[in-house]
Amino acid sequence: MDTPTRLYLIRHGEVEERYHRVFGGRIDMELSPLGHEQARTTAEYLRAVRFDAIFASPMKRAQQTAAPLLAQYPFAPTVLEDLREVDFGAWTGLTWQQVHEQFQTSAHDWLHELEKAAIPGAESAAQYRARIEPCVRRILHEGAGRHIAVVCHGGVIRMMLAILLELPLPKMAAFDVEYGSVTVVHHQPRRVAVQLHNFTPWRDGA
Repeated sequence: MDTPTRLYLIRHGEVEERYHRVFGGRIDMELSPLGHEQARTTAEYLRAVRFDAIFASPMKRAQQTAAPLLAQYPFAPTVLEDLREVDFGAWTGLTWQQVHEQFQTSAHDWLHELEKAAIPGAESAAQYRARIEPCVRRILHEGAGRHIAVVCHGGVIRMMLAILLELPLPKMAAFDVEYGSVTVVHHQPRRVAVQLHNFTPWRDGA
C-alpha cells in the first residue's frame, strides 16, 4: 500500500481587531496579540510532528503564523503566491452587516456567492479553483509520502478540501476552519481521509 501524504492544513491566527467580521481577502493584515499566541501554541502542538516541508501563503498573517513553526526547522518555507486568500472584489473591507445592507446577501452565503460568480469584481469559484489546484498538485507531488505543513487561509483550506475530497465548494460551508486551527488529511492515489478537522490547540489544549 502506498504511504499516504500527510497534509497539515494550518489556518493563520486571529487577525487585527479592526478586521474582525470583515471580508479581508486580499488585505494584507497582521495578527492580533491573540493571533501570535495562537501561532505559538499551534507550533508547540505540532512539535511532535517532523515536517519534511512547509508551504505557506505570502500574506503577512500566514507568514507570522508560520514563524514559530519554522523556528523549529533548519529549512525555509516554500512560499506559493497562489496560496493567498480569495479576492472578494467589492466585498473587500466590508463588514458582514455592510454586505447584507449593500448587497442584500447574507455573509454566511459567501461560498455560494463565489460559486455563482455573483460578487462584483471577485474571483469566481472556478477562477479560485484554477489558482489553488496547481498548488495542491505541486504540494502532493513534492511531498509524496511525507509530512507536509501548509500555512494559509480559511478560504484556501476550504478550497483545498473541496479539491481533495472532490466536492463542490459550497459543500465546504459545513467545515468550520477557525483561527489557528489544524486540519489533517491523509492522501493516497485512491483514498483521501480527513484524520483531524479544525482542531484548535490554543482552545482544546496542546
